[in-house]
Amino acid sequence: MFKSLLQNPHKTCGILMFFTGVVLLMGIITAEIFYPAGYSTSQNEISDLGATRPPNSIIVQPSATIFNSTMLLSGAMVIAAAYFIHRAFGRWRVTVSILLLGIGMFGVGVFPGNNAAIHPLAALLTFVAAGISAVASSSVTSAPFRYAAIALGGTTLIFLLLAFFFASVIFPILGDGGTERWIAYPAVLWITGFGGYLTAHTNP
Repeated sequence: MFKSLLQNPHKTCGILMFFTGVVLLMGIITAEIFYPAGYSTSQNEISDLGATRPPNSIIVQPSATIFNSTMLLSGAMVIAAAYFIHRAFGRWRVTVSILLLGIGMFGVGVFPGNNAAIHPLAALLTFVAAGISAVASSSVTSAPFRYAAIALGGTTLIFLLLAFFFASVIFPILGDGGTERWIAYPAVLWITGFGGYLTAHTNP
């Protein structure tokens, strides 16, 4: 199996991306499980699991360790996946967008929410790169997954724009945390689906 993965870089990328999606989803869910009562998926941002924003930052264990470790591991796997997807396809826009996604995710783990200077930049890089990566991946996939990737990436980017420019409209409906989840979870679904797609295909 390992020999096959090394000989087929698109499959190596696929298995890395697939398990990234699994780790992200289960890691976030597990961190939420251990968070004290009062945590709201509507009002709390996902990053609050690692640490809330200053000036009165709250760090809750073991949720913080679980969430930050999840982001570090996921970011590392996506960075590795970028190398293999470049070997497989040689499409720079796909490679670079996935590489930036991995860097952003790793940065979220290194600089939790209580780091007011860097965390917002890492989170923004993660969200923007995730949406662009999903849309860009349509150039190396075939229908019907190609259209699913565009739809999921488009959803991430649209809700990101809504959060920035129409917060007064969208936040009262979904909340800060709910809006962020409409940005993040389509990307997580794309990561998992893209990984499954690449793993299942014999030829890139």
